[in-house]
Amino acid sequence: QVQLVESGGGTVQTGGSLRLSCAASGRPFGNYAMAWFRQAPGKGREFVAANTWASGHTAYADSVKGRFTISRDNAKNTVYLLMNSLKSEDTAVYYCAICHGVYYTNPERCNSWGQGTQVTVSS
Repeated sequence: QVQLVESGGGTVQTGGSLRLSCAASGRPFGNYAMAWFRQAPGKGREFVAANTWASGHTAYADSVKGRFTISRDNAKNTVYLLMNSLKSEDTAVYYCAICHGVYYTNPERCNSWGQGTQVTVSS
């Protein structure tokens, strides 16, 4: 399995920003996406954003559209999630994952996961 290393989590005030990073140990073969999910206490894993590696296509959950931006650095094989205008509802553990190139919103179609990084938005 490809190993993913996440960083960038922390605590930020409402309205603030954070940038998460996820570096892959290698480049997966074929049609795949690098995606971000989050999980709040007592809730299931929620799709946040994805980047389809071959085409650069990006997708976002409605709850984060206009606030979050996913980007990538091909040379570093790294994906980023810039989170602006953070709300208390964004508080969760954020995970990056390598997922199916089409069905990337379904965590069951992801087969490599990062360790998770905590994002806490305080009032």
